[in-house]
Amino acid sequence: MSTIWHHIIPEEDRAASRAAGFGRPSGLGHRPALLIIDVQYRTAGTRPMPFDLAIKEFATSCGEIAWQAIGHIAELLALFRERNWPVLYPYVAPKFGFDQGRLTEKVPTMMEIPAKGYEFVEAIAPRAGDVLLPKKHPSAFFGTPLASYLVNTGADTLVVTGCATSGCIRSSVVDAFSYNYRVAVPEDAVYDRNQTSHAVNLYDMAEKYADVMDTKALLKALSELGHANAQEISK
Repeated sequence: MSTIWHHIIPEEDRAASRAAGFGRPSGLGHRPALLIIDVQYRTAGTRPMPFDLAIKEFATSCGEIAWQAIGHIAELLALFRERNWPVLYPYVAPKFGFDQGRLTEKVPTMMEIPAKGYEFVEAIAPRAGDVLLPKKHPSAFFGTPLASYLVNTGADTLVVTGCATSGCIRSSVVDAFSYNYRVAVPEDAVYDRNQTSHAVNLYDMAEKYADVMDTKALLKALSELGHANAQEISK
């Protein structure tokens, strides 16, 4: 069980959740799909840099912690490639005019990101056969055909990675749970510019919506899934 939030969430709060029956693991299904959400240079920077330097390149960058997570995403991606399991990339597309929505009022720096910022980080960039899902809102499901694509793959489990833990990750996890998918969140393969929000949201997701573990544990669990359905999943 993760302990990433133990220094933030008081023991009495964790005990209250246990008493109410929250936090039980759901386990993985048989047909996983990998979501890599918003891993673009605008959230990571073009190279690992301390936060105070990273935000000079892109105001929305999370700095070095993004690159630590990207290394773990790459490990998961390698397994999904090996097994021929589906990989999907929900990502924020540039916003113009009427398409700006409320987010650009709340976070106006979103409108100041140069084109380079919207490119996928090369280390985990999509390749032919992956599904690209431009989105305009936090959840990967809202206003996108993600649910339809997942039905077509036969996926029953979503591994959710990327940025930001407290925003697009959490909202996508809640929606996935609402669609009755099993959800796994590798705590070291998601990232956020605010580490308190990162830890608290991981805790809350673990209590209510997802199985939260580190990448090593998740890779082990995924590796134990049979190969027999890999070709079927990819169709």
